[in-house]
Amino acid sequence: MAINSTKKASQQDWHPAKIKMELHMRGITLAGLAEAHGLTSSSTLSAALSRSYPANEKRIADAIGVHPKEIWPSRYNEDGSRKPQGFRAVQCTAADIARNGNVRKAA
Repeated sequence: MAINSTKKASQQDWHPAKIKMELHMRGITLAGLAEAHGLTSSSTLSAALSRSYPANEKRIADAIGVHPKEIWPSRYNEDGSRKPQGFRAVQCTAADIARNGNVRKAA
């Protein structure tokens, strides 16, 4: 009896080394990508590897040929929209609680 098990896609962000490898396989460097987009340094692109930076996430993902949510699933919702982060996330949570009451349930 064969069991059909579909492997679930990983919800972990890609490791920065994997992102650089994918760029390298396409003959692209962060410095070259920065230059192509008129940036003076590749450091802002490098920052997107570890911190949320939507514009540079999109530049890197476009160079690789995937949607940014495939590289950084922790930063995006299932529909591809950005998840609120930082102070915006706190504001969204506070607004949800104000609208819907206390969302925590007693154990």
